Amino acid sequence: MYDYLIVGSGLYGAVFAQKANEVGKSVLVIDKRPDIAGNIYTEKIEGINVHKYGAHIFHTNDKRVWDYVTQFAEFNRFTNSPVANYKGELYSMPFNMYTFNKMWGVVTPEEAAAKIEEQRKEITGTPQNLEEQAISLVGRDIFEKLVKGYTEKQWGRECRELPAFIIKRLPVRLTFDNNYFNALYQGIPIGGYTQMIRNMLDGIEVRLNTDYLKNREELSSLAKKVIYTGPIDAYFGYKLGYLQYRSVRFETEVLDIPNFQGNAAVNYTDRDTPWTRIIEHKWFEFGKDEKGNDLPKTVISREYSSEWKPGDEPYYPVNDEKNGMLYTEYRKLADREENVIFGGRLGEYKYYDMDQVIAASLSLCERELSRDNL
Repeated sequence: MYDYLIVGSGLYGAVFAQKANEVGKSVLVIDKRPDIAGNIYTEKIEGINVHKYGAHIFHTNDKRVWDYVTQFAEFNRFTNSPVANYKGELYSMPFNMYTFNKMWGVVTPEEAAAKIEEQRKEITGTPQNLEEQAISLVGRDIFEKLVKGYTEKQWGRECRELPAFIIKRLPVRLTFDNNYFNALYQGIPIGGYTQMIRNMLDGIEVRLNTDYLKNREELSSLAKKVIYTGPIDAYFGYKLGYLQYRSVRFETEVLDIPNFQGNAAVNYTDRDTPWTRIIEHKWFEFGKDEKGNDLPKTVISREYSSEWKPGDEPYYPVNDEKNGMLYTEYRKLADREENVIFGGRLGEYKYYDMDQVIAASLSLCERELSRDNL
């Protein structure tokens, strides 16, 4: 019998598996997909590491997380500097002096700050929805061109129908800094994320194409404890109702040209363009293969946001009040499950960046593996 059955080979499961294995616990990792690595899975196409389930750019200020993850991959120096395309007009993201100069022709930080302050005055009182919240932060012009259409495509709802708390803050930089995340540690693993997860799971038994929920009793009987990283509502057969997610669909194509858009990410911020952004994967690794040679072709992915329905891949939890209350009820059921630990983005119905997933899993390891509680 294994000490732990880990359901899901994404970051949360892989970190726990690696740490448990390191301290001598016997571990079995299963995944219903044919591949390891969950949503950070990368596959090589035309020599390019393609982010199959959307762009993943690692960034953190947590040295403990950085020291942990760099044991399993060397990271390049990629810095996320997306571009916004509004009906053919190109703007720098995050909002900075390049953005303000293009938008208004202002040259100094003082002029930019005055322009934003003037437009923010449109909203008096407490913002009642996302539109009012955004205008109160950055003004009408930036909202209309760079926030409104993108947000409405992402959420499938008008900005006036979305709660204000979704945009608690919008980064406004009165400098020419294009570093979107502004994190101390940032980059992409050389060789791709799949190889990084493979290194973490080295020496650990992994079974792919294995659906835990379809064979729960049989699989659970193999181990003393289960670490479950799938959707919490699916675990309980959706008996309290479905938690809502936004899903993402990708159209990926290989182009017989060396350069499509000159940047890893271009966001399309008007409502009429059906996709939210286009990712050109080669620029995550500076357009070169692992030997430093220029790559003659390119691979792009158009991203389309959609409402999740059963059978779709769940991406972003809809963390509004209604879903929060439903998750709380599922959490009560989860707390009563013996020898099952729920974790990760789907298990906790929580939006996590990659470093937060790793930190959460490491915290579980400290609680779970520091004592012999099996």
